[in-house]
Amino acid sequence: MKFSTKNQTVRKLLLSILIACCLYTELFSQTKLNLSGQWAVALDPLDIGVKEQWENRLFDTQLSLPGTLDDAKLGNPNTLTPELEKLQLTHLTRKHRYVGAAWYAKEIEIPKDWNGEKTILKLERVIWKTTVWVDGVKVDTEQNSLIAPHYFDLSKYLTPGQTHRITLRIDNRKFFDVSYNNLAHAYTDHTQIIWNGVIGEFSLENQRAVHFDDVQVYPDITAKSVKVKAVIQNNTTRTMKLPLHVECSLKAGKGLAGQVDQEITLSAGEQVVEFTLPITEEILPWDEFHPNLYSLHLSLGRKSRSTDTALDFGFRDFKAQGKTFELNGQPIFLRGTLECNIFPLTGHPPMQKDEWLNIFQTAKNWGLNHIRFHSWCPPEAAFAAADQLGVYLQVELPIWSLTVGEFQSTTEFLYEEAQRMIKEYGNHPSFMLWSLGNELQGNMSVLNKMVSDLKETDNRRLFANTSFTFEKGHGDRPEPNDDFFVTQWTKDGWVRGQGVFNAQSPSFNKNYNSALANVHVPVVTHEIGQYAVFPNIREIDKYTGVLDPLNFKAIRNDLQKKGLIQQADDFLQSSGKLAAILYKEEIERALKTAGISGFQLLDLHDFPGQGTALVGLLDAFWESKGILDSTDFKRFNGPLVPLLNFEKATYKNSEVFHADVSVSNYLQPFHESQTIEWSISKNDALLESGKFDVQLGMGFNDGLGKFSVDLSSIQEATKLTVQLQIAGTNYSNSWNIWVYPASETVNFGDVIYTNDVTEAIQQVQAGKKVLLNPDWKTTKGLEGKFVPVFWSPVHFPTQAGTMGLLLDKQNAVFADFPTDNHTDWQWWDLNVNSTTLIIDSLEGGTPLIQMIDNFANNRKLALAFEGSLNEGKLMVVSIDLNSNLEKRIVAKQLLQSILRYMNSDDFRPATIRNPKWLADNLKPQQQEQKKQDATAIY
Repeated sequence: MKFSTKNQTVRKLLLSILIACCLYTELFSQTKLNLSGQWAVALDPLDIGVKEQWENRLFDTQLSLPGTLDDAKLGNPNTLTPELEKLQLTHLTRKHRYVGAAWYAKEIEIPKDWNGEKTILKLERVIWKTTVWVDGVKVDTEQNSLIAPHYFDLSKYLTPGQTHRITLRIDNRKFFDVSYNNLAHAYTDHTQIIWNGVIGEFSLENQRAVHFDDVQVYPDITAKSVKVKAVIQNNTTRTMKLPLHVECSLKAGKGLAGQVDQEITLSAGEQVVEFTLPITEEILPWDEFHPNLYSLHLSLGRKSRSTDTALDFGFRDFKAQGKTFELNGQPIFLRGTLECNIFPLTGHPPMQKDEWLNIFQTAKNWGLNHIRFHSWCPPEAAFAAADQLGVYLQVELPIWSLTVGEFQSTTEFLYEEAQRMIKEYGNHPSFMLWSLGNELQGNMSVLNKMVSDLKETDNRRLFANTSFTFEKGHGDRPEPNDDFFVTQWTKDGWVRGQGVFNAQSPSFNKNYNSALANVHVPVVTHEIGQYAVFPNIREIDKYTGVLDPLNFKAIRNDLQKKGLIQQADDFLQSSGKLAAILYKEEIERALKTAGISGFQLLDLHDFPGQGTALVGLLDAFWESKGILDSTDFKRFNGPLVPLLNFEKATYKNSEVFHADVSVSNYLQPFHESQTIEWSISKNDALLESGKFDVQLGMGFNDGLGKFSVDLSSIQEATKLTVQLQIAGTNYSNSWNIWVYPASETVNFGDVIYTNDVTEAIQQVQAGKKVLLNPDWKTTKGLEGKFVPVFWSPVHFPTQAGTMGLLLDKQNAVFADFPTDNHTDWQWWDLNVNSTTLIIDSLEGGTPLIQMIDNFANNRKLALAFEGSLNEGKLMVVSIDLNSNLEKRIVAKQLLQSILRYMNSDDFRPATIRNPKWLADNLKPQQQEQKKQDATAIY
């Protein structure tokens, strides 16, 4: 068949168009190959793999990637047994542990149609350093990030349509000094473990010659626009003109919010393109209540043959306005907790969005709006989940170091990590706060410079040099370029209860205003709480993953050995109730302080590392311990909280109860007045009530109104509940107070009172009823404390280390002393004016006021016990029931209740079988008890 010249011309034109289309497709299409599946693996503990050229081998052992050696049960098997030893109690125990180099290999068939200029290997998260070979040829770069994906350009090593052997050498040893005692949560064995493997996305991506390498967006609500900065790679040798099309739309809406079309000229290599996209529709800002997200879609090229990329972002205007955080023109208050990489089933963070949605939703259910990532940066999935739910994140570089600035290599590594964080996570609206790390010490000027440099690079968030520091001359004031200040104290005093609640008698009209008088940036209180709760022994069965709870098992075994296992659930509940009471006052004091813009709990959930720090009301799995529910917690930890200011917890019935009302309102502006209803009740029976109207502004609303109640109608010792309610809403809050008869005299009846143990034994052996009340200041035992263990008795072993009272409120000894089964504020004076007796070796008798010991010791402790000798009866109380009783009304009431019990037929104590114990343990010591300062544990 012959073609005419004209037909040949048409044929050539069609062929040219076809070639151009193929070339265009080659330039712009992108595809990914999922590398998940079985890989060959070999451990290299002797570091001989490089020398012996293991890159040329396929190994015999198989494991699944993404995954870790721990998942595959590879490494040194654990040989520890459950014992109350520091090694077992420091953290959960890896069932298999390996730190060193491990080699992974697999043969991968490269798709035939991969004709692009770049093929990128992505390992989303690795600890710590990755080296790659293809068919035994070493790739000319290495990666060592702890917080961002490891990327490798394999373009010149792979051929489309062929099978290649990819070999990874992953080394999880420490390469830079970023983790003091391996405590930084990016590099630690304290629940995140020093795992080896690959987690998250594990893929090969075929990037064609022209593609977007990075896109950063800078939304501006005021200007109704988005500044876009796109890094485009042109891996051809040609200069080309291409159309750029950009669309912006509300994710939950329909239609475009704005678009840009322009033609750009791309030279060979990397090029940065910047432009501004106007928003033509009404902007819906992003915040915790309305997490509005927008999608930005960029296309380079023409129609279906374009290279595309897309990202989500939110419009928010976040800034520090004096001492206040403002978001979109309204003050906000951060109600936060920490995430210390606590994932006890896997030993590493979840890499799927759904898992993070569950975590963040639980936090929101408990009234939180903020999460601090302590010395680590979470993966992409966490940011995406926080964006969706409206959670404010504080993210940190992977560092907890006392040697900042000492090693230039570490400083350079941190700068590189910071740039990777910006590139990978910088567009997320939830990424609002950036502290460089946890409690950093060393050359603070290095941190100052890094913060200044980051501010110039990225103005989309607020920065702090460190989340508190113990560095001398720092930590009690902001650094010069801090946008916000994270601290537990200032030059003028504490801003958390650790330094207050055991040293000062309970008062509920206090705040931290004086401590913040000389601070002029927003303050976030550092790691408040840390009140230890007794372990939940039933939790052991939950640990079905790579970590063995030898700490919990050791505690269980010790309780069984000592005959205390039947009390374990009661220990949990009573210590947990005390922790909840203290967390409530911690949070309310922060809310009452105008200069505080947020708090960070340590923690809402447990951290079974750092000495088994079980400080949460939730366990390490973000599940309830049954102490209280989220509804109760949210009453004092939410966007709208009624607050009450009153002088003290305990009153005589000759007094008047005075209260001032305030409200913390970070919910919404109220354009109409609201009605606050107050009431006082006894056992749900209403005694008095009232109401008044208030106008609520945004922020802390102080001095809204007052009310007083004459307590003279209360004729017997009584617990009352004071409640505030915002009428027509679910926002309410309540407090307990205790009222005692003022005129009642102490009646000893047949009871002989003494503080001398020799006299007590003589009188009891003579058949008398004796109340032995030894001088607590010279009695052998543990320091009497109101607050429980701070953080962990293993991590801070020098503290007194008790965990609150365990009581039987139905016992007749408390018939005239209203109490619950746990410590509450009315016990403060009694606890701090006492010595806790260690009664392990006491045989017989019965503890009536039992103190819970910390789980590292599990001793039998008491503040009061009873017993009999022959026909005599004895009550021993190591609380001061003698001094200044007319002012110490709670002590007087407890004494009266004990005496009525001892003079009644209910007083039938069990026999003490080793009476010599009394003389040996209750005789006075020469040295008086010394109260430990709150900072002494450090």
